[in-house]
Amino acid sequence: MSLEDRYKAIRSEISKVVCGQDEVIDFSLAALFSSGHVLLEGPPGTAKTLLVRTIAQTLSLQFRRVQMTPDLLPGDITGSSIYLEGTGQFEFRRGPVFTNFLLADEINRASARTQSSLLEAMQEIGVTHDGVTHPLPNPFITFATQNPVEQEGTYPLPLAQLDRFMFKVIMPYPDPAAEQRILREHHANGGLSDPVAMGVQPVVSPQDIVEARQWIRNTHVREEVIQYVSALLQATRNDDSLSVGASPRAGLMLLMAAKSFARFAGRDFVIPDDIQQAFLAVMRHRVVLSPATELEGTAADEVLLNLLESVEVPR
Repeated sequence: MSLEDRYKAIRSEISKVVCGQDEVIDFSLAALFSSGHVLLEGPPGTAKTLLVRTIAQTLSLQFRRVQMTPDLLPGDITGSSIYLEGTGQFEFRRGPVFTNFLLADEINRASARTQSSLLEAMQEIGVTHDGVTHPLPNPFITFATQNPVEQEGTYPLPLAQLDRFMFKVIMPYPDPAAEQRILREHHANGGLSDPVAMGVQPVVSPQDIVEARQWIRNTHVREEVIQYVSALLQATRNDDSLSVGASPRAGLMLLMAAKSFARFAGRDFVIPDDIQQAFLAVMRHRVVLSPATELEGTAADEVLLNLLESVEVPR
């Protein structure tokens, strides 16, 4: 089964439960197949948790959810030592981060220290405790959510920690047609949708994911596309609307995302359209607006779209 077929099979199963979020699903799967992590931002009730649970179900992977709160400690996520009276020894008890799919709900409500412990685990794909490193399961992917409306009692993620996420995906309200389908199909269960009860079947194995990641790494990127990505990065650094532009890591993430989208479309090579498709989600959390631009009420997406139009596209 090709990566395109696996992608279509997963999409088909997710569509049984989640409606009107096609772009979010595409980015979620691109991150999964590219060894990335996803930050989902959207108002409550837009199926952020349900989406992650459903993807995990299609892959037969373990799923855990952590509600991030101000009193949550790093050990509540990564694990801690327990004293065993019988042996007089301390034993490391693994926390919820030891899973395939981790949902960190409302990550900006946790303290900076707790956020940092989670993001370190995401970066290292392991947890170091008392000098011993415990590897996380393979595959491992973190989905973190944050609510753009409520700011009281939150700890915004610093830029260096935001950079750990491959994508920041905006999860909007569904369009009227999708919303009517949601109301029609989900009202009988009182809004408590269960992917298993709704017939979502596992269609891809963990080994399929590991294999797909290798295919994506081997996707061809021609020199003109690399130059195009470099020109986009330079444009973010030279624009007066931005006080912080995109880093080389942002360019690497953009290429990995583009390679995923190329494979989803059945191609083994990247075209500029793939770069453009991934551009906003890769860049919006990695650039910082200048104070003057922020005062004008201009959004980062608007500045980035203008940059995308200003850079010449290779043929």
